[in-house]
Amino acid sequence: LMTLNRRHFVGLASTTALSTVPLHSLAQSKKDQVVLAMTLEPPGLDPTAGAASAIAEIVHYNVLETLTKIQSDGSVQPLLAERWEVSPDLKTYTFRLRKGVKFHNGEPFNAQTVKFAFERAASEKSTNKDKRTFASMDSVAAIDEHTVVILNKQIDPDFLFLMGQATAVIVEPKSADTNATKPVGTGPFQLGQWSRGSSITLNRWDGYRDAKAIALRKATFRFISDPAAQVAALLSGDVDAFPRVAAARSLAQFKADARFQILTNGSRAKTILAMNHKRKPFDDVRVRRAIAAAIDRQAVIAAAADGFGVPIGSHYVPGALGYVDTTGVNPYNPDKARAWLKEAGVTTPLEVTLTLPPPPYARQGGEVIAAMLAKVGINAKLQNVEWAQWLSGTYTNKNYDLTIISHVEPFDLGNFAKPDYYWGYQSPKFNDLYNRYRNAARAQDRTRLLGDIQRLIAEDSVHAFLYQPQWVTVANRNVRGLWKDMPIFVNDLSGLSWA
Repeated sequence: LMTLNRRHFVGLASTTALSTVPLHSLAQSKKDQVVLAMTLEPPGLDPTAGAASAIAEIVHYNVLETLTKIQSDGSVQPLLAERWEVSPDLKTYTFRLRKGVKFHNGEPFNAQTVKFAFERAASEKSTNKDKRTFASMDSVAAIDEHTVVILNKQIDPDFLFLMGQATAVIVEPKSADTNATKPVGTGPFQLGQWSRGSSITLNRWDGYRDAKAIALRKATFRFISDPAAQVAALLSGDVDAFPRVAAARSLAQFKADARFQILTNGSRAKTILAMNHKRKPFDDVRVRRAIAAAIDRQAVIAAAADGFGVPIGSHYVPGALGYVDTTGVNPYNPDKARAWLKEAGVTTPLEVTLTLPPPPYARQGGEVIAAMLAKVGINAKLQNVEWAQWLSGTYTNKNYDLTIISHVEPFDLGNFAKPDYYWGYQSPKFNDLYNRYRNAARAQDRTRLLGDIQRLIAEDSVHAFLYQPQWVTVANRNVRGLWKDMPIFVNDLSGLSWA
Protein backbone atom coordinates (compact mmCIF):
# COMPACT_ATOMS: atom_id res chain seq x y z
CA LEU A 1 0.00 0.00 0.00
CA MET A 2 2.64 2.51 0.98
CA THR A 3 6.11 2.82 2.48
CA LEU A 4 6.02 3.54 6.19
CA ASN A 5 8.94 5.58 7.53
CA ARG A 6 9.38 5.02 11.24
CA ARG A 7 10.46 8.54 12.15
CA HIS A 8 10.95 7.70 15.83
CA PHE A 9 13.58 5.13 14.92
CA VAL A 10 16.10 7.59 13.46
CA GLY A 11 19.38 7.61 15.33
CA LEU A 12 18.92 4.33 17.15
CA ALA A 13 21.87 2.00 16.98
CA SER A 14 20.22 -1.09 15.55
CA THR A 15 16.98 -2.77 14.68
CA THR A 16 17.74 -5.23 17.47
CA ALA A 17 17.57 -2.42 19.98
CA LEU A 18 14.37 -1.22 18.37
CA SER A 19 12.55 -4.45 18.94
CA THR A 20 12.93 -4.07 22.70
CA VAL A 21 11.51 -0.54 22.90
CA PRO A 22 7.70 -0.04 22.93
CA LEU A 23 6.47 2.41 20.30
CA HIS A 24 4.82 4.63 22.88
CA SER A 25 8.14 5.02 24.69
CA LEU A 26 9.80 6.10 21.46
CA ALA A 27 7.07 8.65 20.80
CA GLN A 28 7.66 10.22 24.20
CA SER A 29 11.31 10.79 23.38
CA LYS A 30 10.28 13.76 21.20
CA LYS A 31 7.90 15.67 23.42
CA ASP A 32 8.01 18.83 21.31
CA GLN A 33 6.91 17.27 18.01
CA VAL A 34 3.72 15.60 16.83
CA VAL A 35 2.55 13.97 13.64
CA LEU A 36 -1.16 14.21 12.84
CA ALA A 37 -2.89 12.75 9.81
CA MET A 38 -5.77 13.88 7.62
CA THR A 39 -7.79 12.10 4.95
CA LEU A 40 -7.76 15.01 2.49
CA GLU A 41 -5.04 17.42 1.43
CA PRO A 42 -6.25 21.04 1.24
CA PRO A 43 -6.20 22.74 -2.18
CA GLY A 44 -4.73 25.86 -0.58
CA LEU A 45 -4.17 27.40 2.85
CA ASP A 46 -6.44 30.46 2.74
CA PRO A 47 -9.81 29.75 4.44
CA THR A 48 -11.16 33.10 3.22
CA ALA A 49 -10.79 31.99 -0.41
CA GLY A 50 -11.70 28.28 -0.48
CA ALA A 51 -14.58 26.14 0.77
CA ALA A 52 -12.62 22.98 1.66
CA SER A 53 -12.75 22.21 5.38
CA ALA A 54 -9.24 20.70 5.15
CA ILE A 55 -7.84 24.24 4.92
CA ALA A 56 -9.05 25.14 8.40
CA GLU A 57 -7.89 21.81 9.80
CA ILE A 58 -4.32 23.02 9.29
CA VAL A 59 -4.26 26.81 9.63
CA HIS A 60 -7.24 27.78 11.82
CA TYR A 61 -6.03 28.94 15.27
CA ASN A 62 -2.56 27.60 14.40
CA VAL A 63 -1.39 30.06 11.73
CA LEU A 64 -4.37 32.37 11.30
CA GLU A 65 -6.46 33.65 14.19
CA THR A 66 -9.90 35.17 14.74
CA LEU A 67 -11.42 37.69 17.13
CA THR A 68 -13.15 34.92 19.08
CA LYS A 69 -12.23 31.28 19.62
CA ILE A 70 -14.71 28.41 19.49
CA GLN A 71 -14.15 25.73 22.11
CA SER A 72 -14.70 21.97 21.86
CA ASP A 73 -18.04 22.32 23.67
CA GLY A 74 -19.23 24.99 21.21
CA SER A 75 -18.81 27.92 23.59
CA VAL A 76 -17.02 31.10 22.51
CA GLN A 77 -13.99 32.62 24.27
CA PRO A 78 -11.78 35.68 23.55
CA LEU A 79 -8.81 35.35 21.19
CA LEU A 80 -7.61 38.43 19.27
CA ALA A 81 -10.41 40.34 20.98
CA GLU A 82 -9.89 40.48 24.75
CA ARG A 83 -13.53 41.35 25.41
CA TRP A 84 -16.61 42.83 23.75
CA GLU A 85 -19.86 44.63 24.42
CA VAL A 86 -23.18 44.16 22.63
CA SER A 87 -25.74 46.96 22.22
CA PRO A 88 -29.29 46.59 23.58
CA ASP A 89 -30.68 46.15 20.04
CA LEU A 90 -28.18 43.27 19.49
CA LYS A 91 -26.84 44.80 16.27
CA THR A 92 -23.71 46.65 17.41
CA TYR A 93 -20.60 44.84 18.68
CA THR A 94 -17.70 46.71 20.22
CA PHE A 95 -14.53 44.59 20.29
CA ARG A 96 -11.60 45.52 22.54
CA LEU A 97 -8.52 44.11 20.82
CA ARG A 98 -5.51 42.43 22.36
CA LYS A 99 -2.48 44.74 22.51
CA GLY A 100 1.08 43.97 21.46
CA VAL A 101 0.11 41.44 18.78
CA LYS A 102 2.09 41.17 15.54
CA PHE A 103 1.77 39.21 12.33
CA HIS A 104 4.47 36.76 11.28
CA ASN A 105 5.89 39.38 8.88
CA GLY A 106 6.30 41.92 11.68
CA GLU A 107 3.28 44.07 10.79
CA PRO A 108 1.11 45.14 13.76
CA PHE A 109 -2.34 43.72 14.45
CA ASN A 110 -4.77 46.52 15.14
CA ALA A 111 -8.26 47.84 14.45
CA GLN A 112 -7.32 48.81 10.89
CA THR A 113 -6.36 45.21 10.02
CA VAL A 114 -9.70 43.96 11.36
CA LYS A 115 -11.50 46.55 9.24
CA PHE A 116 -9.44 45.55 6.20
CA ALA A 117 -10.08 41.82 6.71
CA PHE A 118 -13.84 42.12 7.05
CA GLU A 119 -14.32 44.65 4.25
CA ARG A 120 -12.19 42.41 2.01
CA ALA A 121 -14.41 39.43 2.90
CA ALA A 122 -17.50 41.43 1.91
CA SER A 123 -16.08 42.90 -1.29
CA GLU A 124 -17.32 42.20 -4.80
CA LYS A 125 -14.24 40.11 -5.60
CA SER A 126 -14.49 38.06 -2.40
CA THR A 127 -14.76 34.27 -2.74
CA ASN A 128 -15.28 33.82 1.01
CA LYS A 129 -17.93 31.13 1.45
CA ASP A 130 -19.41 33.17 4.32
CA LYS A 131 -19.41 36.40 2.32
CA ARG A 132 -23.03 36.92 3.33
CA THR A 133 -21.97 37.37 6.98
CA PHE A 134 -19.58 40.18 6.13
CA ALA A 135 -21.85 41.77 3.55
CA SER A 136 -24.44 42.02 6.34
CA MET A 137 -22.16 44.39 8.23
CA ASP A 138 -23.44 47.91 7.78
CA SER A 139 -20.11 49.32 8.92
CA VAL A 140 -16.77 48.30 10.43
CA ALA A 141 -15.23 51.25 12.27
CA ALA A 142 -11.72 51.49 13.73
CA ILE A 143 -12.44 53.80 16.67
CA ASP A 144 -8.85 53.74 17.85
CA GLU A 145 -5.84 51.41 17.58
CA HIS A 146 -7.46 48.70 19.70
CA THR A 147 -11.23 49.24 19.36
CA VAL A 148 -13.44 48.03 16.52
CA VAL A 149 -17.17 48.68 16.30
CA ILE A 150 -19.23 46.52 13.95
CA LEU A 151 -22.78 47.56 13.12
CA ASN A 152 -24.82 44.71 11.61
CA LYS A 153 -27.77 45.32 9.33
CA GLN A 154 -29.68 42.57 11.10
CA ILE A 155 -29.58 40.72 14.39
CA ASP A 156 -27.46 37.58 14.10
CA PRO A 157 -27.77 35.36 17.19
CA ASP A 158 -24.71 33.36 16.12
CA PHE A 159 -22.47 36.35 15.39
CA LEU A 160 -19.82 35.74 18.05
CA PHE A 161 -19.56 32.10 16.97
CA LEU A 162 -19.21 33.14 13.33
CA MET A 163 -16.41 35.51 14.31
CA GLY A 164 -14.49 32.45 15.53
CA GLN A 165 -14.86 30.46 12.32
CA ALA A 166 -12.05 30.08 9.78
CA THR A 167 -13.73 32.38 7.27
CA ALA A 168 -13.37 35.25 9.79
CA VAL A 169 -9.58 35.02 10.23
CA ILE A 170 -7.78 38.34 10.41
CA VAL A 171 -5.43 38.69 7.44
CA GLU A 172 -2.61 41.17 7.01
CA PRO A 173 -3.06 43.57 4.04
CA LYS A 174 0.41 43.18 2.48
CA SER A 175 0.33 39.37 2.50
CA ALA A 176 -3.39 38.61 2.13
CA ASP A 177 -3.27 37.81 -1.58
CA THR A 178 -0.62 35.09 -1.14
CA ASN A 179 -2.12 33.34 1.89
CA ALA A 180 -3.12 30.32 -0.20
CA THR A 181 0.53 29.29 -0.48
CA LYS A 182 2.27 31.42 2.16
CA PRO A 183 -0.21 32.12 4.96
CA VAL A 184 0.75 34.99 7.27
CA GLY A 185 -1.16 35.33 10.50
CA THR A 186 -0.84 36.07 14.19
CA GLY A 187 -0.97 32.45 15.37
CA PRO A 188 1.59 30.39 17.30
CA PHE A 189 2.77 28.49 14.20
CA GLN A 190 4.17 29.31 10.77
CA LEU A 191 4.20 27.27 7.59
CA GLY A 192 7.43 25.28 7.42
CA GLN A 193 7.20 23.06 4.37
CA TRP A 194 4.44 21.84 2.07
CA SER A 195 5.34 18.62 0.25
CA ARG A 196 2.45 18.42 -2.19
CA GLY A 197 0.62 15.12 -2.05
CA SER A 198 2.40 14.09 1.13
CA SER A 199 2.51 16.45 4.11
CA ILE A 200 2.56 19.95 5.57
CA THR A 201 4.85 20.98 8.42
CA LEU A 202 4.16 23.84 10.82
CA ASN A 203 6.89 25.28 13.04
CA ARG A 204 6.37 27.13 16.29
CA TRP A 205 6.79 30.88 15.87
CA ASP A 206 9.09 32.28 18.53
CA GLY A 207 7.59 35.75 18.04
CA TYR A 208 4.17 34.61 19.27
CA ARG A 209 2.79 36.71 22.12
CA ASP A 210 2.74 33.70 24.48
CA ALA A 211 5.29 31.38 22.87
CA LYS A 212 6.30 29.78 26.17
CA ALA A 213 2.79 28.38 26.58
CA ILE A 214 3.06 26.39 23.32
CA ALA A 215 4.41 22.92 24.12
CA LEU A 216 5.01 21.80 20.55
CA ARG A 217 7.94 23.00 18.48
CA LYS A 218 6.85 21.25 15.28
CA ALA A 219 3.69 19.64 13.90
CA THR A 220 3.46 17.59 10.73
CA PHE A 221 0.18 16.86 8.95
CA ARG A 222 0.31 13.78 6.73
CA PHE A 223 -2.32 13.13 4.06
CA ILE A 224 -3.53 9.51 3.98
CA SER A 225 -6.75 8.84 2.08
CA ASP A 226 -6.78 5.03 2.05
CA PRO A 227 -8.47 3.58 5.19
CA ALA A 228 -6.12 0.58 5.37
CA ALA A 229 -3.10 2.86 5.13
CA GLN A 230 -4.56 5.07 7.87
CA VAL A 231 -4.74 2.11 10.24
CA ALA A 232 -1.24 0.95 9.28
CA ALA A 233 0.24 4.41 9.92
CA LEU A 234 -1.21 4.48 13.43
CA LEU A 235 -0.16 0.94 14.29
CA SER A 236 3.40 1.56 13.07
CA GLY A 237 3.76 4.70 15.18
CA ASP A 238 4.27 6.88 12.10
CA VAL A 239 1.22 8.94 13.12
CA ASP A 240 0.61 10.13 16.67
CA ALA A 241 -3.01 11.17 16.23
CA PHE A 242 -5.60 10.78 13.48
CA PRO A 243 -8.73 12.90 14.02
CA ARG A 244 -11.77 11.65 12.06
CA VAL A 245 -9.94 8.51 11.00
CA ALA A 246 -11.69 5.93 8.81
CA ALA A 247 -10.80 3.14 11.20
CA ALA A 248 -14.16 2.13 12.63
CA ARG A 249 -13.72 -1.46 11.47
CA SER A 250 -10.39 -1.65 13.28
CA LEU A 251 -11.52 -0.11 16.57
CA ALA A 252 -11.46 -3.44 18.42
CA GLN A 253 -7.78 -3.75 17.53
CA PHE A 254 -7.00 -0.25 18.82
CA LYS A 255 -9.08 -0.73 21.97
CA ALA A 256 -7.11 -3.86 22.78
CA ASP A 257 -3.79 -2.06 22.33
CA ALA A 258 -2.65 -0.13 25.40
CA ARG A 259 -0.65 2.28 23.25
CA PHE A 260 -3.78 4.06 22.01
CA GLN A 261 -6.64 6.25 23.16
CA ILE A 262 -9.95 6.45 21.27
CA LEU A 263 -12.25 9.46 21.28
CA THR A 264 -15.73 9.40 19.77
CA ASN A 265 -16.52 12.98 18.81
CA GLY A 266 -19.90 14.58 18.45
CA SER A 267 -20.25 16.92 15.47
CA ARG A 268 -22.50 19.51 13.86
CA ALA A 269 -21.93 17.94 10.45
CA LYS A 270 -24.75 16.90 8.14
CA THR A 271 -24.10 14.19 5.55
CA ILE A 272 -26.59 14.62 2.72
CA LEU A 273 -27.47 13.43 -0.75
CA ALA A 274 -27.58 16.87 -2.35
CA MET A 275 -29.82 17.47 -5.37
CA ASN A 276 -29.40 20.04 -8.13
CA HIS A 277 -32.68 21.98 -8.21
CA LYS A 278 -31.65 23.71 -11.44
CA ARG A 279 -31.85 20.41 -13.33
CA LYS A 280 -35.00 18.53 -14.16
CA PRO A 281 -36.59 16.52 -12.68
CA PHE A 282 -35.07 17.58 -9.36
CA ASP A 283 -36.99 20.86 -9.50
CA ASP A 284 -40.09 18.75 -8.73
CA VAL A 285 -40.59 18.20 -4.98
CA ARG A 286 -42.28 14.86 -5.72
CA VAL A 287 -39.12 13.53 -7.34
CA ARG A 288 -37.02 14.75 -4.44
CA ARG A 289 -39.40 13.08 -1.99
CA ALA A 290 -39.19 9.88 -4.02
CA ILE A 291 -35.41 9.87 -3.78
CA ALA A 292 -35.54 10.49 -0.02
CA ALA A 293 -38.14 7.74 0.49
CA ALA A 294 -35.97 5.25 -1.42
CA ILE A 295 -33.12 5.56 1.09
CA ASP A 296 -32.79 3.53 4.28
CA ARG A 297 -30.74 5.89 6.47
CA GLN A 298 -29.71 3.22 8.97
CA ALA A 299 -28.34 1.01 6.19
CA VAL A 300 -26.38 3.97 4.80
CA ILE A 301 -24.93 4.70 8.25
CA ALA A 302 -23.87 1.08 8.61
CA ALA A 303 -22.18 1.00 5.19
CA ALA A 304 -20.77 4.51 4.87
CA ALA A 305 -19.95 5.36 8.50
CA ASP A 306 -19.51 1.87 10.00
CA GLY A 307 -22.46 2.60 12.28
CA PHE A 308 -21.08 5.90 13.61
CA GLY A 309 -23.95 8.21 12.78
CA VAL A 310 -27.40 9.41 13.83
CA PRO A 311 -30.23 9.71 11.25
CA ILE A 312 -31.41 13.25 10.38
CA GLY A 313 -34.43 14.46 8.46
CA SER A 314 -33.36 18.06 7.87
CA HIS A 315 -30.22 20.21 7.75
CA TYR A 316 -29.81 20.29 11.53
CA VAL A 317 -28.49 17.81 14.06
CA PRO A 318 -29.33 16.38 17.49
CA GLY A 319 -27.60 18.30 20.26
CA ALA A 320 -27.85 21.65 18.49
CA LEU A 321 -29.99 24.38 20.04
CA GLY A 322 -33.59 24.15 18.84
CA TYR A 323 -33.27 20.74 17.15
CA VAL A 324 -36.51 18.99 16.23
CA ASP A 325 -36.74 15.41 14.97
CA THR A 326 -37.89 15.48 11.33
CA THR A 327 -36.87 11.94 10.37
CA GLY A 328 -40.56 11.02 10.13
CA VAL A 329 -41.27 13.59 7.39
CA ASN A 330 -39.67 11.55 4.58
CA PRO A 331 -39.25 8.06 6.05
CA TYR A 332 -37.87 5.04 4.20
CA ASN A 333 -40.70 3.69 2.04
CA PRO A 334 -39.80 2.25 -1.42
CA ASP A 335 -43.46 1.81 -2.36
CA LYS A 336 -44.14 5.47 -1.60
CA ALA A 337 -41.04 6.40 -3.63
CA ARG A 338 -42.39 4.59 -6.70
CA ALA A 339 -45.77 6.30 -6.20
CA TRP A 340 -44.13 9.74 -6.02
CA LEU A 341 -42.26 9.11 -9.28
CA LYS A 342 -45.44 7.96 -10.99
CA GLU A 343 -47.37 11.00 -9.75
CA ALA A 344 -44.58 13.26 -11.04
CA GLY A 345 -44.92 11.69 -14.50
CA VAL A 346 -41.38 10.30 -14.46
CA THR A 347 -40.73 7.50 -16.95
CA THR A 348 -38.63 4.80 -15.33
CA PRO A 349 -35.88 3.88 -15.33
CA LEU A 350 -34.76 7.45 -14.62
CA GLU A 351 -31.09 7.88 -15.54
CA VAL A 352 -29.07 10.13 -13.19
CA THR A 353 -25.42 10.73 -12.29
CA LEU A 354 -24.26 10.45 -8.69
CA THR A 355 -21.02 12.41 -8.17
CA LEU A 356 -18.79 11.13 -5.36
CA PRO A 357 -15.82 12.99 -3.81
CA PRO A 358 -12.96 10.91 -2.32
CA PRO A 359 -13.93 10.40 1.36
CA PRO A 360 -15.07 6.85 2.23
CA TYR A 361 -18.47 8.13 3.44
CA ALA A 362 -19.18 9.29 -0.13
CA ARG A 363 -17.67 6.39 -2.08
CA GLN A 364 -19.06 3.64 0.16
CA GLY A 365 -22.33 5.45 0.74
CA GLY A 366 -22.74 6.03 -2.98
CA GLU A 367 -22.70 2.33 -3.78
CA VAL A 368 -25.36 1.58 -1.18
CA ILE A 369 -27.59 4.49 -2.20
CA ALA A 370 -27.31 3.60 -5.91
CA ALA A 371 -28.56 0.10 -5.11
CA MET A 372 -31.49 1.51 -3.16
CA LEU A 373 -32.42 3.94 -5.92
CA ALA A 374 -32.32 1.14 -8.49
CA LYS A 375 -35.07 -0.69 -6.59
CA VAL A 376 -37.50 2.19 -7.19
CA GLY A 377 -36.60 2.77 -10.84
CA ILE A 378 -33.71 5.24 -10.65
CA ASN A 379 -30.43 4.21 -12.27
CA ALA A 380 -27.60 6.19 -10.66
CA LYS A 381 -24.34 6.16 -12.58
CA LEU A 382 -21.49 6.58 -10.09
CA GLN A 383 -18.94 9.25 -11.00
CA ASN A 384 -15.88 9.32 -8.74
CA VAL A 385 -14.06 12.67 -8.70
CA GLU A 386 -11.08 14.08 -6.85
CA TRP A 387 -11.66 16.82 -4.30
CA ALA A 388 -10.44 19.61 -6.60
CA GLN A 389 -12.84 18.38 -9.30
CA TRP A 390 -15.73 18.36 -6.84
CA LEU A 391 -14.99 21.92 -5.73
CA SER A 392 -14.73 23.23 -9.30
CA GLY A 393 -17.27 21.10 -11.13
CA THR A 394 -19.93 20.40 -8.52
CA TYR A 395 -19.66 23.23 -6.00
CA THR A 396 -18.63 26.10 -8.26
CA ASN A 397 -20.01 25.23 -11.70
CA LYS A 398 -23.02 23.23 -10.41
CA ASN A 399 -22.32 20.46 -12.92
CA TYR A 400 -24.08 17.50 -11.27
CA ASP A 401 -27.38 15.72 -10.66
CA LEU A 402 -26.83 14.20 -7.22
CA THR A 403 -23.82 14.23 -4.91
CA ILE A 404 -22.97 12.97 -1.44
CA ILE A 405 -21.27 15.50 0.80
CA SER A 406 -20.88 16.25 4.49
CA HIS A 407 -21.51 19.89 5.43
CA VAL A 408 -19.49 20.46 8.59
CA GLU A 409 -20.30 24.10 9.43
CA PRO A 410 -22.51 24.42 12.55
CA PHE A 411 -24.62 27.41 11.45
CA ASP A 412 -25.12 27.05 7.71
CA LEU A 413 -28.90 27.25 7.33
CA GLY A 414 -28.29 30.56 5.57
CA ASN A 415 -27.06 28.64 2.53
CA PHE A 416 -30.68 27.79 1.76
CA ALA A 417 -31.34 31.51 1.31
CA LYS A 418 -28.63 31.84 -1.35
CA PRO A 419 -30.23 31.46 -4.81
CA ASP A 420 -26.84 30.94 -6.46
CA TYR A 421 -25.62 28.32 -3.98
CA TYR A 422 -24.61 25.04 -5.59
CA TRP A 423 -27.92 23.29 -5.01
CA GLY A 424 -30.08 26.10 -6.44
CA TYR A 425 -32.91 25.98 -3.88
CA GLN A 426 -35.20 29.01 -3.94
CA SER A 427 -38.07 29.49 -1.51
CA PRO A 428 -39.63 32.84 -0.51
CA LYS A 429 -41.20 31.05 2.46
CA PHE A 430 -37.78 29.91 3.68
CA ASN A 431 -36.27 33.36 3.15
CA ASP A 432 -39.05 34.90 5.24
CA LEU A 433 -38.62 32.39 8.06
CA TYR A 434 -34.84 32.75 8.05
CA ASN A 435 -34.98 36.56 8.13
CA ARG A 436 -37.45 36.42 11.02
CA TYR A 437 -35.13 34.01 12.86
CA ARG A 438 -32.10 36.26 12.36
CA ASN A 439 -33.97 39.33 13.59
CA ALA A 440 -35.75 37.74 16.54
CA ALA A 441 -34.57 39.39 19.76
CA ARG A 442 -35.99 36.78 22.14
CA ALA A 443 -34.29 33.38 22.48
CA GLN A 444 -37.61 31.52 22.68
CA ASP A 445 -38.73 33.07 19.38
CA ARG A 446 -35.48 32.05 17.69
CA THR A 447 -35.87 28.48 18.96
CA ARG A 448 -39.45 28.29 17.66
CA LEU A 449 -38.44 29.66 14.27
CA LEU A 450 -35.53 27.22 14.06
CA GLY A 451 -38.05 24.40 14.39
CA ASP A 452 -40.21 25.89 11.62
CA ILE A 453 -37.14 26.20 9.38
CA GLN A 454 -36.14 22.58 9.94
CA ARG A 455 -39.65 21.34 9.18
CA LEU A 456 -39.90 23.42 5.98
CA ILE A 457 -36.57 22.10 4.63
CA ALA A 458 -37.72 18.56 5.38
CA GLU A 459 -41.15 19.04 3.79
CA ASP A 460 -39.57 20.59 0.69
CA SER A 461 -37.22 17.60 0.64
CA VAL A 462 -34.49 19.97 -0.46
CA HIS A 463 -32.11 17.01 -0.25
CA ALA A 464 -32.16 13.47 1.02
CA PHE A 465 -30.86 14.15 4.52
CA LEU A 466 -28.87 11.14 5.69
CA TYR A 467 -27.09 11.36 9.04
CA GLN A 468 -25.06 13.28 11.60
CA PRO A 469 -21.56 11.76 11.56
CA GLN A 470 -19.88 10.74 14.78
CA TRP A 471 -16.15 11.13 14.29
CA VAL A 472 -13.56 8.77 15.69
CA THR A 473 -10.10 9.97 16.76
CA VAL A 474 -7.38 7.42 17.41
CA ALA A 475 -4.19 8.69 19.04
CA ASN A 476 -1.16 7.72 21.03
CA ARG A 477 -2.35 7.45 24.63
CA ASN A 478 0.16 10.09 25.75
CA VAL A 479 -1.08 12.88 23.47
CA ARG A 480 -2.99 15.44 25.57
CA GLY A 481 -5.35 18.22 24.55
CA LEU A 482 -7.30 16.57 21.70
CA TRP A 483 -10.82 17.93 21.28
CA LYS A 484 -13.57 15.71 22.68
CA ASP A 485 -16.26 17.15 20.42
CA MET A 486 -15.96 18.97 17.11
CA PRO A 487 -18.40 21.83 16.56
CA ILE A 488 -15.96 22.96 13.84
CA PHE A 489 -13.11 21.19 12.03
CA VAL A 490 -9.84 22.34 13.58
CA ASN A 491 -6.71 20.76 14.98
CA ASP A 492 -5.82 23.23 17.73
CA LEU A 493 -2.10 22.71 18.21
CA SER A 494 -1.83 25.31 20.98
CA GLY A 495 -3.48 22.91 23.41
CA LEU A 496 -1.57 19.77 22.43
CA SER A 497 1.24 18.28 24.50
CA TRP A 498 2.79 14.99 25.51
CA ALA A 499 2.16 13.44 28.91
